[in-house]
Amino acid sequence: MADTVPPAPGARFDRLVEIMRTLRAPGGCPWDREQTLASLRPFVLEETYEVLEAIERGSAAGLREELGDYLYEAVFLAQISEEAGDFTIGDAIDAICDKLLRRHPHVFARGPDDRPITSEQVIERWETMKARERADAGREGAPTKTTLGGVPRTLPSLLRAYEISARAAAVGFDWARPADVLDKIEEEVAEVRHEVESGATGHLSRAEDEMGDLLFALANLSRKLGIEPEAALRRANDKFTRRFEAMEEAFAARGKALSEVPLQEMEDEWQRVKHFP
Repeated sequence: MADTVPPAPGARFDRLVEIMRTLRAPGGCPWDREQTLASLRPFVLEETYEVLEAIERGSAAGLREELGDYLYEAVFLAQISEEAGDFTIGDAIDAICDKLLRRHPHVFARGPDDRPITSEQVIERWETMKARERADAGREGAPTKTTLGGVPRTLPSLLRAYEISARAAAVGFDWARPADVLDKIEEEVAEVRHEVESGATGHLSRAEDEMGDLLFALANLSRKLGIEPEAALRRANDKFTRRFEAMEEAFAARGKALSEVPLQEMEDEWQRVKHFP
Protein backbone atom coordinates (compact mmCIF):
# COMPACT_ATOMS: atom_id res chain seq x y z
CA MET A 1 0.00 0.00 0.00
CA ALA A 2 1.37 3.40 -0.95
CA ASP A 3 2.19 5.76 1.88
CA THR A 4 -0.37 8.49 2.48
CA VAL A 5 0.94 11.83 1.25
CA PRO A 6 0.77 14.35 4.11
CA PRO A 7 -0.91 17.70 3.49
CA ALA A 8 1.35 20.33 1.98
CA PRO A 9 2.92 22.71 4.49
CA GLY A 10 0.93 25.56 2.97
CA ALA A 11 -2.39 23.90 3.72
CA ARG A 12 -1.33 23.08 7.28
CA PHE A 13 -0.08 26.61 7.81
CA ASP A 14 -3.38 28.03 6.51
CA ARG A 15 -5.16 25.85 9.07
CA LEU A 16 -3.12 27.39 11.89
CA VAL A 17 -3.85 30.91 10.63
CA GLU A 18 -7.59 30.18 10.49
CA ILE A 19 -7.55 28.72 14.00
CA MET A 20 -5.85 31.87 15.25
CA ARG A 21 -8.41 34.09 13.50
CA THR A 22 -11.24 32.11 15.10
CA LEU A 23 -9.68 32.45 18.55
CA ARG A 24 -9.44 36.23 18.10
CA ALA A 25 -12.85 36.67 16.51
CA PRO A 26 -16.02 37.70 18.37
CA GLY A 27 -17.19 34.63 20.23
CA GLY A 28 -13.66 33.26 20.30
CA CYS A 29 -11.43 32.74 23.32
CA PRO A 30 -11.65 35.64 25.85
CA TRP A 31 -7.97 35.26 26.81
CA ASP A 32 -6.74 35.29 23.22
CA ARG A 33 -8.94 38.31 22.42
CA GLU A 34 -7.43 40.26 25.34
CA GLN A 35 -3.82 39.86 24.24
CA THR A 36 -1.74 42.66 22.73
CA LEU A 37 1.67 42.80 21.10
CA ALA A 38 3.12 43.93 24.43
CA SER A 39 1.42 41.22 26.50
CA LEU A 40 2.77 38.48 24.23
CA ARG A 41 6.41 39.47 24.70
CA PRO A 42 7.11 37.13 27.66
CA PHE A 43 5.49 34.22 25.83
CA VAL A 44 7.64 34.79 22.75
CA LEU A 45 10.73 34.78 24.96
CA GLU A 46 9.58 31.68 26.84
CA GLU A 47 8.94 29.75 23.63
CA THR A 48 12.36 30.76 22.30
CA TYR A 49 14.07 29.26 25.33
CA GLU A 50 11.96 26.12 25.13
CA VAL A 51 13.05 25.63 21.51
CA LEU A 52 16.68 26.00 22.61
CA GLU A 53 16.18 23.51 25.42
CA ALA A 54 14.68 20.95 23.03
CA ILE A 55 17.65 21.38 20.70
CA GLU A 56 20.12 20.89 23.54
CA ARG A 57 18.26 17.79 24.77
CA GLY A 58 18.48 16.35 21.28
CA SER A 59 14.76 15.62 21.42
CA ALA A 60 13.19 15.53 17.96
CA ALA A 61 9.70 15.07 19.41
CA GLY A 62 10.26 17.92 21.86
CA LEU A 63 11.62 20.18 19.13
CA ARG A 64 8.63 19.41 16.89
CA GLU A 65 6.24 20.48 19.64
CA GLU A 66 8.21 23.57 20.66
CA LEU A 67 8.59 24.75 17.07
CA GLY A 68 4.81 24.52 16.77
CA ASP A 69 4.42 26.71 19.86
CA TYR A 70 7.04 29.12 18.47
CA LEU A 71 5.23 29.33 15.14
CA TYR A 72 1.95 29.92 16.96
CA GLU A 73 3.41 33.01 18.64
CA ALA A 74 4.46 34.41 15.25
CA VAL A 75 0.96 33.84 13.84
CA PHE A 76 -0.57 35.37 16.99
CA LEU A 77 1.52 38.55 16.65
CA ALA A 78 0.73 38.82 12.95
CA GLN A 79 -3.01 38.39 13.56
CA ILE A 80 -3.02 41.26 16.05
CA SER A 81 -1.07 43.38 13.55
CA GLU A 82 -3.54 42.49 10.78
CA GLU A 83 -6.46 43.57 12.97
CA ALA A 84 -4.69 46.90 13.51
CA GLY A 85 -4.34 47.31 9.74
CA ASP A 86 -0.56 47.15 9.82
CA PHE A 87 0.37 43.93 7.97
CA THR A 88 -0.63 40.28 7.58
CA ILE A 89 1.26 37.06 8.18
CA GLY A 90 1.51 36.80 4.39
CA ASP A 91 3.30 40.16 4.30
CA ALA A 92 5.77 38.89 6.90
CA ILE A 93 6.39 35.76 4.83
CA ASP A 94 6.92 37.85 1.70
CA ALA A 95 9.39 40.05 3.59
CA ILE A 96 11.58 37.16 4.70
CA CYS A 97 11.41 35.46 1.29
CA ASP A 98 12.46 38.69 -0.44
CA LYS A 99 15.28 39.19 2.07
CA LEU A 100 16.57 35.65 1.61
CA LEU A 101 16.59 36.02 -2.16
CA ARG A 102 18.26 39.43 -1.95
CA ARG A 103 20.95 38.32 0.49
CA HIS A 104 21.80 35.06 -1.28
CA PRO A 105 22.71 36.13 -4.83
CA HIS A 106 25.43 33.44 -4.75
CA VAL A 107 22.58 30.90 -4.74
CA PHE A 108 19.62 32.49 -6.51
CA ALA A 109 21.39 34.80 -8.97
CA ARG A 110 24.53 32.79 -9.61
CA GLY A 111 25.91 32.94 -13.12
CA PRO A 112 27.35 29.90 -14.91
CA ASP A 113 30.89 31.22 -14.49
CA ASP A 114 30.58 32.23 -10.82
CA ARG A 115 32.93 30.43 -8.46
CA PRO A 116 31.71 28.89 -5.17
CA ILE A 117 32.31 31.11 -2.16
CA THR A 118 33.15 30.30 1.46
CA SER A 119 30.96 30.94 4.50
CA GLU A 120 33.36 33.72 5.54
CA GLN A 121 32.84 35.43 2.17
CA VAL A 122 29.08 35.02 2.59
CA ILE A 123 29.23 36.91 5.90
CA GLU A 124 31.35 39.67 4.33
CA ARG A 125 28.83 40.06 1.50
CA TRP A 126 25.94 40.11 3.96
CA GLU A 127 27.49 43.00 5.88
CA THR A 128 28.08 44.90 2.63
CA MET A 129 24.48 44.33 1.55
CA LYS A 130 23.11 45.32 4.96
CA ALA A 131 25.19 48.51 4.90
CA ARG A 132 23.77 49.30 1.46
CA GLU A 133 20.24 48.62 2.71
CA ARG A 134 20.79 50.94 5.68
CA ALA A 135 22.03 53.68 3.35
CA ASP A 136 19.08 53.19 0.98
CA ALA A 137 16.63 53.35 3.87
CA GLY A 138 18.17 56.64 4.99
CA ARG A 139 17.81 58.14 1.52
CA GLU A 140 14.16 57.07 1.41
CA GLY A 141 13.45 58.92 4.64
CA ALA A 142 13.26 55.86 6.90
CA PRO A 143 15.08 55.97 10.24
CA THR A 144 18.79 55.42 9.66
CA LYS A 145 19.95 51.94 10.68
CA THR A 146 23.38 51.59 12.23
CA THR A 147 25.67 48.58 12.37
CA LEU A 148 24.68 47.79 15.95
CA GLY A 149 21.19 49.26 15.90
CA GLY A 150 19.58 46.00 14.88
CA VAL A 151 20.80 44.07 17.92
CA PRO A 152 17.73 43.78 20.19
CA ARG A 153 18.16 45.29 23.63
CA THR A 154 15.85 42.57 24.94
CA LEU A 155 18.39 39.80 24.26
CA PRO A 156 20.01 38.22 27.32
CA SER A 157 22.98 40.46 28.04
CA LEU A 158 25.65 37.82 27.39
CA LEU A 159 24.11 36.92 24.03
CA ARG A 160 23.70 40.60 23.18
CA ALA A 161 27.40 41.17 23.90
CA TYR A 162 28.20 38.28 21.56
CA GLU A 163 25.98 39.70 18.79
CA ILE A 164 27.31 43.25 19.23
CA SER A 165 30.91 42.08 18.98
CA ALA A 166 30.08 39.88 15.97
CA ARG A 167 28.59 42.80 14.06
CA ALA A 168 31.50 45.05 14.94
CA ALA A 169 33.92 42.32 13.85
CA ALA A 170 32.09 41.90 10.54
CA VAL A 171 33.09 45.43 9.54
CA GLY A 172 36.71 44.94 10.65
CA PHE A 173 36.61 46.15 14.27
CA ASP A 174 38.08 43.09 15.96
CA TRP A 175 41.10 41.49 17.57
CA ALA A 176 43.36 39.63 15.18
CA ARG A 177 43.72 36.46 17.30
CA PRO A 178 41.98 34.77 20.25
CA ALA A 179 45.22 35.23 22.20
CA ASP A 180 44.77 39.00 21.89
CA VAL A 181 41.38 38.70 23.60
CA LEU A 182 42.97 36.64 26.37
CA ASP A 183 45.36 39.55 26.97
CA LYS A 184 42.36 41.87 27.22
CA ILE A 185 40.65 39.50 29.67
CA GLU A 186 43.74 39.43 31.88
CA GLU A 187 43.76 43.24 31.82
CA GLU A 188 40.08 43.34 32.84
CA VAL A 189 40.63 40.79 35.62
CA ALA A 190 43.40 42.99 37.03
CA GLU A 191 41.09 46.00 36.96
CA VAL A 192 38.31 44.08 38.73
CA ARG A 193 40.84 42.89 41.33
CA HIS A 194 41.96 46.50 41.91
CA GLU A 195 38.38 47.67 42.51
CA VAL A 196 37.58 44.76 44.81
CA GLU A 197 40.73 45.35 46.87
CA SER A 198 39.86 49.03 47.13
CA GLY A 199 36.42 48.14 48.50
CA ALA A 200 34.46 49.46 45.50
CA THR A 201 31.75 46.79 45.32
CA GLY A 202 28.01 46.79 44.73
CA HIS A 203 25.58 48.25 42.21
CA LEU A 204 26.75 51.31 40.21
CA SER A 205 30.27 50.96 41.58
CA ARG A 206 33.50 50.98 39.60
CA ALA A 207 33.67 47.26 40.26
CA GLU A 208 30.38 46.83 38.40
CA ASP A 209 31.77 48.76 35.43
CA GLU A 210 34.92 46.66 35.34
CA MET A 211 32.94 43.43 35.79
CA GLY A 212 30.83 44.42 32.78
CA ASP A 213 33.97 45.00 30.73
CA LEU A 214 35.29 41.59 31.77
CA LEU A 215 32.07 39.81 30.78
CA PHE A 216 32.05 41.64 27.44
CA ALA A 217 35.63 40.53 26.80
CA LEU A 218 34.67 36.94 27.67
CA ALA A 219 31.81 37.10 25.15
CA ASN A 220 34.33 38.25 22.55
CA LEU A 221 36.62 35.33 23.33
CA SER A 222 33.68 32.95 22.93
CA ARG A 223 32.99 34.40 19.51
CA LYS A 224 36.65 34.13 18.45
CA LEU A 225 36.61 30.46 19.53
CA GLY A 226 33.37 29.75 17.68
CA ILE A 227 31.44 29.18 20.92
CA GLU A 228 28.00 30.66 21.58
CA PRO A 229 28.38 31.97 25.16
CA GLU A 230 24.75 31.50 26.25
CA ALA A 231 24.92 27.81 25.31
CA ALA A 232 28.30 27.43 27.04
CA LEU A 233 26.98 29.06 30.22
CA ARG A 234 23.81 26.97 30.19
CA ARG A 235 25.97 23.82 30.01
CA ALA A 236 28.13 25.11 32.87
CA ASN A 237 25.01 25.88 34.94
CA ASP A 238 23.67 22.38 34.32
CA LYS A 239 27.02 20.80 35.19
CA PHE A 240 27.34 22.76 38.43
CA THR A 241 23.74 21.96 39.39
CA ARG A 242 24.25 18.26 38.69
CA ARG A 243 27.43 18.10 40.79
CA PHE A 244 26.05 20.22 43.61
CA GLU A 245 22.95 18.03 43.88
CA ALA A 246 25.14 14.91 43.89
CA MET A 247 27.15 16.40 46.75
CA GLU A 248 23.97 17.32 48.63
CA GLU A 249 22.56 13.82 48.16
CA ALA A 250 25.81 12.26 49.42
CA PHE A 251 25.63 14.22 52.68
CA ALA A 252 21.89 13.56 53.00
CA ALA A 253 22.64 9.82 52.82
CA ARG A 254 24.87 10.34 55.86
CA GLY A 255 22.12 12.23 57.67
CA LYS A 256 23.72 15.65 57.22
CA ALA A 257 22.28 18.87 55.83
CA LEU A 258 24.68 21.03 53.84
CA SER A 259 24.22 23.89 56.28
CA GLU A 260 25.75 21.65 58.96
CA VAL A 261 28.79 20.55 56.93
CA PRO A 262 32.14 22.38 57.29
CA LEU A 263 33.42 23.97 54.10
CA GLN A 264 36.45 21.67 53.87
CA GLU A 265 34.21 18.58 53.97
CA MET A 266 32.06 20.05 51.20
CA GLU A 267 35.20 20.78 49.19
CA ASP A 268 36.42 17.19 49.60
CA GLU A 269 33.07 15.79 48.49
CA TRP A 270 32.95 18.27 45.60
CA GLN A 271 36.28 17.00 44.32
CA ARG A 272 34.91 13.46 44.52
CA VAL A 273 31.71 14.14 42.54
CA LYS A 274 33.64 16.07 39.90
CA HIS A 275 34.98 12.76 38.63
CA PHE A 276 31.49 11.69 37.63
CA PRO A 277 29.77 12.89 34.40
